[in-house]
Amino acid sequence: MAEEARRLLRLHLAEGETGDDGTVMVDVPYPDAAVVTALLDVAADCFGERGASVEETRQAALEALLQLAGFDEESQLNSGGPGHDGRRT
Repeated sequence: MAEEARRLLRLHLAEGETGDDGTVMVDVPYPDAAVVTALLDVAADCFGERGASVEETRQAALEALLQLAGFDEESQLNSGGPGHDGRRT
C-alpha cells in the first residue's frame, strides 16, 4: 500500500511545487486520484487514524503512509530490500 502511494505521488510530482514551509504540492488527476483516495481510506482503517472530518482522517493517514513509503530516510522501504543501494529514488 505504501509503495503504491509512493509510486503514484512520484509519478505526478513536478519540479518547483514546494511551498514556503517545505510542503510539497502534488496534483494527482483522475483516475489516479481515486486510487490515492482509496489508499488513504484503507490506510486510515489500518493505522486507526481518526479526525474531525474525512479530510483530516485522510491527511493523518497520508502522513503515516509518507513516512512508511520512504519520503524520509528512516522509512522501512528504504532499508534492506532487493537491489537496495542506499540511494533514494
